[in-house]
Amino acid sequence: MSQKNRQHLLGFAKTNPLALSSIDRSRPAISLISEHGDPAAEIGKEAAGGQNVYVRQVGEALAALGYQVDMFTRKANPYDPEIVQHSPCCRTIRLVAGPQAYVSRDEMMPYMPEFVQALLRFQTKHSMTYKAIHTHYWMSGWVGMQLRQHYPVKLVHTYHSLGAVKYLSVPEVPEVASQRLAIEKDILESYDCVVATSPQEQDDLRQLVSKVGNTQVIPCGTDVDNFQIMSKPVSRQTLNIDPQDKVILYVGRFDQRKGIDTLVRAVGQIYAQCDDASLDLERLRLVIVGGSDPNQSDGQERLRIEELVAELGITEQTDFVGMVGHDRLPLYYSAADVCVVPSHYEPFGLVAIEAMACGTPVVASAVGGLNFTVVDEETGILVPAQDVDGFAQAIERILVDRLWAQKARKKSAQRVLTYFSWSGVAQQLSDLYRELLAEPELLQTAALPTKVVNFRVS
Repeated sequence: MSQKNRQHLLGFAKTNPLALSSIDRSRPAISLISEHGDPAAEIGKEAAGGQNVYVRQVGEALAALGYQVDMFTRKANPYDPEIVQHSPCCRTIRLVAGPQAYVSRDEMMPYMPEFVQALLRFQTKHSMTYKAIHTHYWMSGWVGMQLRQHYPVKLVHTYHSLGAVKYLSVPEVPEVASQRLAIEKDILESYDCVVATSPQEQDDLRQLVSKVGNTQVIPCGTDVDNFQIMSKPVSRQTLNIDPQDKVILYVGRFDQRKGIDTLVRAVGQIYAQCDDASLDLERLRLVIVGGSDPNQSDGQERLRIEELVAELGITEQTDFVGMVGHDRLPLYYSAADVCVVPSHYEPFGLVAIEAMACGTPVVASAVGGLNFTVVDEETGILVPAQDVDGFAQAIERILVDRLWAQKARKKSAQRVLTYFSWSGVAQQLSDLYRELLAEPELLQTAALPTKVVNFRVS
C-alpha cells in the first residue's frame, strides 16, 4: 500500500472506527469471549442487553489501562463486518460458527465446537497469544476449557446468568438445561477464578452450584460520563414530555423473565385504585424503552404486553418508545420520576445503576444482584418479584413523597460514583489478572497506571 493510500485509510478510520483493525503487540494481549452477546451489537435488539454492554465497556476500559483486548463473539449476520474496532487497542472479532443468522441461546451449544476451531484459526493466522481469557456466559466458559487443552492460559469467568437460579423461575425447562448445569459446575471447579458481580451471586454459586472453586466479587459498572444527573425540565423538553406528568420508566428487552407484565399490572392498579388526592391519575405515564423484532420471541412478548396494556385500560397512559441509543438513554432516566426493574431474576441489573447514576429512584425486584445494587429505603425500594401490590405501593410512594424521592436521588448518584464506574471495575479485573498470572514481567510493557483506585466491595 502506498504511503498516500495508507494516510487516506488512516484518515477515514478516524471518522469510521470500523474501517481499520489495529493491534499493539507491545501490550499484553487478553481475550474476552461472549459467544452470543456481541459487544458491537445494537443494544436492545434480540439477545442484546446487559452482557453486551458489560463486555464492551470492560474491554474498552481495559484497553485504556494498557492492554490489547480482543473480544470474540459469534457472527449472526453475513453483512456484519468481521472485525469492529472500538478504540485503538480494543476490537470485536466475529467468528463464523453455524448459520450467520440469529440463533437462540438454548439452541447455540451445538455450534460451539466450530466456534473453538474458528478462534484457534484466527489466533494462528494473526499470531495472537493470549495469556488470560475472560469468558462470559456458560457456553463461552465451555469454549475456554477447550482452548486450555491447546495451550496454557489463565481462565476467568463471569456467568451473567446462572442456570441453577434461572430454571427455578421458568415454566418450562429447556432440553439444554442438564448440559448447562453440568458445564456451569465444571467452570466453577476448574477455572482459575469466577467473578461474581454481587455477594448474592457469590452465595448462589456456593449454595446451588459447588462449594469448590475460587470466586471473587467484582461488580458491574456504568459509564458515569454518560449516565449522570441531568436537568429534569431540560430532559423532558427534549423528549417532548409534559413537565407535570408522573413518568414511570422501564428500560430493557421484551422477555417474560423481565417481568414487564408485573409493572403493567401495577400501573393499572394505581390508575384504577389510587385515592391519593396529590396524585393526578390523568398525569400518569408509563414509558417502555426497548426494541423488538416481530419475527422473534421478543416481538411476541411485546405483543403480549400491548394486549395487557389494552386490557387494563391504560393504552393512553403508555408509550412504547422502541430502541433507544445509549447516548439518549440518560435523557429518559433523567426525565423519569421512577425507574422500575421488575425482573424475575437479575445477577446484577445494569439498568438499575444506570438509572441511579442519573439520580432516578429505582423500584426493583428483591432478587439476585438487585439486592446489592439497590439499597432498600435509600436509593430505591425492593419488592418481592411478581408482587403486583408491592410494586404498585412502592411506585405510588415515590410519586407522592417528593422529599423522600429527592433524598434518594442524591444517594443513588453517589452510590454509583463510589462503587460502579467502569474504570474502577476494569482496575479490579486488571488486578485479578495480574494476581493470577503472577508474572509481573508480562505486564512491564503495558502503559498501566501507577495509581490504583480500589472500588472492590466485599
